[in-house]
Amino acid sequence: MKFPFHGLMAPVLTPFTDDSEQNLKLEEITKYAKFLNSIGITAVLVNGTSGEGMSMTVAERKAVTEAWVTAVKETRQTLMVQIGGASIRDVQDMAKHCESLKVDGLLCLPDLFNKPGTIEDLVNYLHLVSKSAPKTPLLYYHLPGYTGVNLDMAKFLNAAAAEIPTFCGAKFTHTDLQEGARCLEAAGGNLSLFLGCDQIMAGAYILGFDSAIATTLNMLPGPSQKILAAVKNNNNSEALQEQRKLTKAIDVMTRNGGWVATMKAAMNVMTPINVGAPRPPLKALTKEHIQQLKEELRTLKLIS
Repeated sequence: MKFPFHGLMAPVLTPFTDDSEQNLKLEEITKYAKFLNSIGITAVLVNGTSGEGMSMTVAERKAVTEAWVTAVKETRQTLMVQIGGASIRDVQDMAKHCESLKVDGLLCLPDLFNKPGTIEDLVNYLHLVSKSAPKTPLLYYHLPGYTGVNLDMAKFLNAAAAEIPTFCGAKFTHTDLQEGARCLEAAGGNLSLFLGCDQIMAGAYILGFDSAIATTLNMLPGPSQKILAAVKNNNNSEALQEQRKLTKAIDVMTRNGGWVATMKAAMNVMTPINVGAPRPPLKALTKEHIQQLKEELRTLKLIS
C-alpha cells in the first residue's frame, strides 16, 4: 500500500482555550487549516507530539480528528492522524474511527509502557493495529528520544513491509542520518519516509529524503520550502544557507522552554492562529519569556 503524499507536512498544534480548563478550541481548526493552506502547506499530521495527542483523552483525540476531517474537505489537504500512545484497545479504536472518516493515513507510536524489545515485537504490535484499519495506509513513528525504542529501523522497515499489508513507511525523528540513508533503501526504496528533525533538513535531503513532518512549517515554512527546492535544483549551498536561517530561528524560539511549549508560543506570536498554552505536565512560557521571544523574532525580522 502506498501513502499518497510526498513533500512537506505540518504536524499541527492542538488549540486549547486560554483558561485554567484548557478545553479543546475546535472552532479554531477550520481557520487553522485555511491559514496553512494559504502559506503553501498542503498536508497535516494531527495528534502527534506537537499536537499533544498523548495529553488528550480518546474522546478528545477523536473530536480533533473529526474537526480536521471537516476542515480539509474544503482545503483539500492530505490528512494523517497519529493514533499511538494509549492502550492497544484504544489505539485500535482510534484506527477504526479514522478509517471510518477516510483519513489519508495513520501514524503510530510503539507501545509506550510495554516497549517492544525486538523487531518482531514491534511488527506484531503494528500488525494488530493495522487490522482495525485494513484499508488505510499505516506508518510507524520512530521517536527514540521520547519512546526509548531504538531498534534497527532499516531491518524493521523491511520486516514490516513484508508482513503488514497496509504498512507504507515511517516518520524518522532521529538525527542519525547514516541510519536514515539505510532506511531510504528499505523495501526496495518503495516506502514513504518523512524526516522529523527540522534542524537537519538540508543534510537529509542531500542524502535522498524528499519529505518531512516539521513543526516549524506551522509558523515559518519559507526556509524549509526553500531548502527542499534548492536540493532538488542541485543548489546545495543555498540549501545550507536556508538551513542556517531556520536553525537560528529555532534556537531563538526554543531558548526558554521545551519544544511543544515554545512552538505553541511562537505560533501565537507569529501567526493569526491562537493555539493557547500546552497542557500540564508541560510548562507554558512565562510572560517575560514570551516578550523576549517577540523581541528576538523582531531582531531576526520574522515579525514586525
